[in-house]
Amino acid sequence: KKTIAFNSVLQIQRILLHCRQRFSSLYHPYRKQICHQAGSCRASGNGSTTAGRKNAQKQLDVLGYTEHSARHVSLVAERAASILKTLGYDEHRVELARIAGYMHDIGNSVNRVDHAHTGAILAYNILKDMQMEPSDRTEIMMAIGNHDESTGTPVSDISAALILADKSDAHRSRVSKKDRGLFDKHDEVNYAVTHSELKVDTEERKVTLDLKIDTNICPVIDYFEIFMERTKMSKKAAKYLGLWFELIINDTNLL
Repeated sequence: KKTIAFNSVLQIQRILLHCRQRFSSLYHPYRKQICHQAGSCRASGNGSTTAGRKNAQKQLDVLGYTEHSARHVSLVAERAASILKTLGYDEHRVELARIAGYMHDIGNSVNRVDHAHTGAILAYNILKDMQMEPSDRTEIMMAIGNHDESTGTPVSDISAALILADKSDAHRSRVSKKDRGLFDKHDEVNYAVTHSELKVDTEERKVTLDLKIDTNICPVIDYFEIFMERTKMSKKAAKYLGLWFELIINDTNLL
């Protein structure tokens, strides 16, 4: 309800341009293995990109959406990649997860409604233009198309890692409103989260979302009211990877 993904078409172009530069030398129809840097679709911003991103964020501030800009997609990309790497997946799968993380919310450039599905199609065609292998771009398409809790489900290792990474991003830095008097419940819950960490334990076969919530801002029960569906989806994603999903809030194990 209160989320939107990329906050600038220019931001998308910036990321895709860097991806294209990486793929042009590291990924072509005759080479299946991606260098470990290929998914790191980050580039230093230029003046027009920075201005576009700032203006887009102003728009989001007016609309009251939580943050889904460069910070969010970077965090999701790195967490998704880290999950698979920790579980021993090869570098190729790890980089596909990272790319899916960077691209997972581009559908919001069309409309929030069905953004996962439109984003999956957008990503597929963009990666096709980059001459990515059909099997790999299909994997990324499936992951993006299934990352939203309202319609999606974990259908692959990449999909499961993307879900866990995306749903774990609750933090006060996502609240764009400056006046707490204007906060709704989504803002209050995110603002109350002062620490968020996702950890994978291969020995105990579990993934843990460890949160610190300032109960002076909102009670812990409000987190479940807002994020219950995301928590259920995270449990399914963990199960797909052969893991138990554990939720710890304020040093108390709740799942």
